[in-house]
Amino acid sequence: MMRPIVAGQCEAAPSVSHYQVHAIKYAELTGRQPTEIFLGADPHEGLVDMDYFVWLIRSERRTIVVDMGFNREIAVKRGRTFLRCPSDGLKALGVDAADVSDVIVTHLHYDHVGNYALFPKATFHVQDREVAFATGRMMRHRCLCAAYEPEDVVALVRNVFRGRVEFHDGDDEIAPGISVHLAPGHTAGLQFVRVATRGGWLVLASDACHYARHLDRNEVFPLVANVAELLEGYGKLRKLASSRALIIPGHDPGVMTAFPPSSLGETFAVRLD
Repeated sequence: MMRPIVAGQCEAAPSVSHYQVHAIKYAELTGRQPTEIFLGADPHEGLVDMDYFVWLIRSERRTIVVDMGFNREIAVKRGRTFLRCPSDGLKALGVDAADVSDVIVTHLHYDHVGNYALFPKATFHVQDREVAFATGRMMRHRCLCAAYEPEDVVALVRNVFRGRVEFHDGDDEIAPGISVHLAPGHTAGLQFVRVATRGGWLVLASDACHYARHLDRNEVFPLVANVAELLEGYGKLRKLASSRALIIPGHDPGVMTAFPPSSLGETFAVRLD
């Protein structure tokens, strides 16, 4: 059994702008074997479901999207259940993807970076190491390249030449109260996002921590470039969040039940702050 995610309040973040943060579910995969989710798990454990999210950070002055998700074509190719386009999820919360100015790309796996066309005005924020990894010699190896879609990587490179990619070399501030933090392990250049909220410093872990169980038991998702760095990254997540309750894992269905709906009648988005 996965340990449930518990929402809660904690010490407020320092006196900077406080942001709303929303998790928007756009796809799912049900009934995965536990050994596909938790390295070394007992294969007799119960089946595990996986949710796919993009995240919205906003205040009165600023709107930032974290990751872009994949499209229906990729969902069919990879056997995922596509629920709605990520842009429709944003629209339900009053955000037009076509007007978004900044998208933080946590890493270049297919489920995080497959919809550049939805964001024609955006600057894409990515780590130097992730681009080097996804375009370098390690992509010769199936166990490392399988979660990358070559066309998504090529699309990023095209946007580099258009002047629409902002590179970050390690931890960096995107805006007051919003920062990215390098956490290699799952990939060589994964970054997570720290946000100042009314409840304290919230961390959008993305795939630095797929499920709450990974963090709480120091377990590992099997698709991993460096196990030691991944485990060290858990400490960074804990250090930068105001409380354990404000570390949001990247694929855990428990997120959808631990937090309230983002708006009245909304069933695929929850408010995390």
